[in-house]
Amino acid sequence: MNIVSSPRSEPCHPRHIDDLAALPVFFKLKGKRAVVAGGSDAAAWKAELLAAAGAEVHVFAAEADAALLALAESATVIHHNHDWSRDTFSGAAIAICDAETDEEAEDFFEAAREAGVPVNVIDKPAFCEFQFGSIVNRSPAVIAISTDGAAPILGQAIRRRIETLIPPALADWAGIARDIRDTVTKRLAAGQQRRAFWERFTDRAFGSAPPPAAIDELTREADSIVAGLGQHQGRVTLVGAGPGDAELLTLKAVRALQAADVILFDDLVSEDVLELARREAKRMLVGKRGGRESCRQDDINNMMVSLAKAGKHVVRLKGGDPMIFGRAGEEIARLEAAGVPVSVVPGITSALAMASSLGVSLTHRDCAQSVRFVTGHSRKGELPRDIDWKSIADPKTTTIFYMGGRTAGEIASTLINRGLPADTPVVIAKAISRPGQRQWTGALYDMSAAIGEMGYDEPVLIGVGEVFLAARGRALPALAAAPF
Repeated sequence: MNIVSSPRSEPCHPRHIDDLAALPVFFKLKGKRAVVAGGSDAAAWKAELLAAAGAEVHVFAAEADAALLALAESATVIHHNHDWSRDTFSGAAIAICDAETDEEAEDFFEAAREAGVPVNVIDKPAFCEFQFGSIVNRSPAVIAISTDGAAPILGQAIRRRIETLIPPALADWAGIARDIRDTVTKRLAAGQQRRAFWERFTDRAFGSAPPPAAIDELTREADSIVAGLGQHQGRVTLVGAGPGDAELLTLKAVRALQAADVILFDDLVSEDVLELARREAKRMLVGKRGGRESCRQDDINNMMVSLAKAGKHVVRLKGGDPMIFGRAGEEIARLEAAGVPVSVVPGITSALAMASSLGVSLTHRDCAQSVRFVTGHSRKGELPRDIDWKSIADPKTTTIFYMGGRTAGEIASTLINRGLPADTPVVIAKAISRPGQRQWTGALYDMSAAIGEMGYDEPVLIGVGEVFLAARGRALPALAAAPF
């Protein structure tokens, strides 16, 4: 009989986690004996870290730096004025050493292992059973980041990124969560009731600092869940997504995206921005683009009200800033009329992103005493006639026209007819802060021809004013620009 072996089959169940370089654990040290060998600043830092975790820290060093001696004045840090020995490890829960040589490191490492004590020799990975990661401290919420010793600087950079996203007040909320957990467990049934409570709690934790009566308020909220007193009221947050580059989002905008149940986003919101949203959030495109089939504003308003009434946290994600030509006023009025709580997170409007990319001050004191943001078209899609064009033609004013691609020629002729010099510097930009960004610099009299070449398949921004004279040579060369 011939026996044919087949390749080993894959496991029938999927893996839930990829390989780990090390197992992340949180080691409780309160009241336990910790050993630190060495009198350096590095040893002092580790001793302080262990003391912060509640350990009784014993430092063994015949010679100690000033930092360690100052730390030894603490009741939880005890300095032994001699070097470590085999007896040092008796009763210890953890052992740290700052060794000058590999021989000393190996001796300490082997002695700790013989005593059954987890050991780390600072900056010598070969003699470490565990590593210290970078820490984001919002205790009792603690986040540790490790690169398995491969790139400590990268770990520190990751820590800084995380710290910017987590408000300091989260530490207070985490403490409240610890204090109220038993109460919640006793009053609420496992499953839906507890999940509803902690989801609401989390929404608060990433907001402002807890009020003095936070525990009383949370207890009443738990009681209302038990009593089934109506459905939880949702809310709407209008969030400015900025011009496209995800790094131009505000921290508050990122937190709102991370807390959303539903995201209603405009066509101009970039994929990079959406990638920062909560994975479980439902995403719905409700964009409005000139010349294309779009969602009606009334439908968007009704959708926000309906979702919020169903208890959802709705994020209305708008390109740029919600309050600059974003129809936020209509949305706020509709939500307030329906009794839906609404808040606004501002964003960087595209005019400011354009000015930054050009290195131009919109209100340079030698050129302009004011700046105006003006819509480039009316509700009917034509040039607005009900604005003060004579005032806009003031040569001491910087004017930014939004959505002016189709009316660029009329804008130029109207400004010239109202007295603005035909050689006034102009910048035309589209897809600002995005990979396809294009810019043209030239003069007002050439603006119509430039927009014809440049096109307006993407939203176009037009800047008019003497401040843009400084933009010559700085714009991304896409078209031949007329000399000023």
